[in-house]
Amino acid sequence: MEQPVLNNLFTCLPEGADIEVFETLAQNRQLKLERILSRGHCANPAHWYQQETDEWVLLVQGAASLQFDGQPQPMHLRPGDYLLIPAGQRHAVTWTDPDIDTLWLALHFQPDKP
Repeated sequence: MEQPVLNNLFTCLPEGADIEVFETLAQNRQLKLERILSRGHCANPAHWYQQETDEWVLLVQGAASLQFDGQPQPMHLRPGDYLLIPAGQRHAVTWTDPDIDTLWLALHFQPDKP
């Protein structure tokens, strides 16, 4: 039996990354948990994320804005805010705070089948 390993969400954060950094913290056949680090990063305006899985996302630290296809205004997130992005929902990160690390937790999982 494997022994539990203690880690900390705020340690080993890469510094000065030119791109968003995605790190898988845990994964199995049903779930994938990621830590995402952004600092002033945002999506290319022509690029929308559109995933095959549901994504529950929590903004742990920093600030960000998400734009959803069909919505007139972006959604602004601050620490503690979370939301469920349904599979297939087109969305884009339009802004992250350029002065501090924006730290996200994202949980990807298969949507319920009707």
